[in-house]
Amino acid sequence: MTSSLSVIILAAGKGTRMQSAKPKVLQTLAGKSLLGHVLDTCQQLTVDETIVVHGFGGEQVQTAMTDQYAQVSITWVAQTEQLGTGHAVKVALTQLPKEGQSLILYGDVPLVSSYTLTKLQAANIDGMSMLTLTVDSPFGLGRIKRDQAGNIEAIVEQKDASAAEQQIQEINSGIYCVDNALLHQYLPELSNDNAQQEYYLTDIVKMAVADGISIAAIEPEHTFEIEGVNNRQQLASLERSWQGKLVYDLQVAGVQFADPTRVDIRGSLTAGQDVFVDVGVVFEGDCTLGDNVYIEAGCVIKNTQIGNACHIKPYCVIDQAQIGAGVDIGPFAHLRPGTVLKDSSRVGNFVEIKKSTIGNGSKVNHLSYIGDATIGTGVNVGAGVITCNYDGVNKSQTIIEDQAFIGSNSSLVAPVTIGKTAIVGAGSVITKDVDANALALGRARQVQKENFKRPTKKSK
Repeated sequence: MTSSLSVIILAAGKGTRMQSAKPKVLQTLAGKSLLGHVLDTCQQLTVDETIVVHGFGGEQVQTAMTDQYAQVSITWVAQTEQLGTGHAVKVALTQLPKEGQSLILYGDVPLVSSYTLTKLQAANIDGMSMLTLTVDSPFGLGRIKRDQAGNIEAIVEQKDASAAEQQIQEINSGIYCVDNALLHQYLPELSNDNAQQEYYLTDIVKMAVADGISIAAIEPEHTFEIEGVNNRQQLASLERSWQGKLVYDLQVAGVQFADPTRVDIRGSLTAGQDVFVDVGVVFEGDCTLGDNVYIEAGCVIKNTQIGNACHIKPYCVIDQAQIGAGVDIGPFAHLRPGTVLKDSSRVGNFVEIKKSTIGNGSKVNHLSYIGDATIGTGVNVGAGVITCNYDGVNKSQTIIEDQAFIGSNSSLVAPVTIGKTAIVGAGSVITKDVDANALALGRARQVQKENFKRPTKKSK
């Protein structure tokens, strides 16, 4: 029978060095809050109880997480005094089951993976396991002190370490998997008799050793998994490390980046083979690219699915769109939520589309606004065409049926339907339905005055 698993996330720090009114755990990395990363990772595990210990800006943290993670049952515990990590875990004891195991995590250490945490839990055979790392420069970090047989016997903080102990290169990440019974036993016994006058969580290691418990240690696959964030510089550095990992994985899958250091993935990106991504492209939310997609510089793509062999030209903004195969977009196109572009359609420069479907092979090439519209197959929409979808109160639909032709600089006042193979003459304002195969003209009659005398500037 698998032991129940609790997660205790310490998220009470103010983050003074961030110079921000926001609590530290609400700072963002790859488009998501630091605490959000930790909660998402926990959702990949089988967790029975999630406890978040909050402090500075606790109400703000709770509101943000409740809005974003309504599906997650979180128990919130306040740490009203900042008396160390041991004290932070201790305040969670009232909510912690007496049986099972707990993962102790940190809201400002966002990138530990579910794979690593699964390994850490599996390593806890005798009551306690911990995540450690051997580094070249361990200054400022707690050292893992081992006996001659290689068994862990204590964790020594930098300020309490002797000269010999400071030479140790294996450091403590602060991430543990501990039997709940041991936490209930050891945490009430913690002392603050140390240089910092704080209750160190690390002291539970010494207590476990004294009780003859063998403590297992594993190392993460990536160094950045145990890196915390205390200032803007560390946040930026961790962002680049994470982006590098995401890009590397996509390169392995067959994606070519013009410059792997000049792309941001703020969410998840899946891609087929022979995809090219130019510099300055930003992906947000959940994005999917088919095979042979070519994305040029400066595009922002959010929560969008792009089919095979599409070409996205520079500086397009695409948000919550569904794009078929063989579609050309841009440059400088703006596709807003609800846009559907069917196979082989074309959206050109400075075109904005919102909540509309563009049919197979149809073209909206220049300087147009298409809103709340359904466009059939083989339609040509000329330059400067506008669907007038809003009367100040209600949004109305425009329907343009197959093979219709809409002349340049026309305004289609919704609700209106343009029939199959109909033609709307350039510069028309269309307020009534147009029959199939008809020519519609809705403009003032041209008048010409012969020998017209142009005005001249009056002399002073």
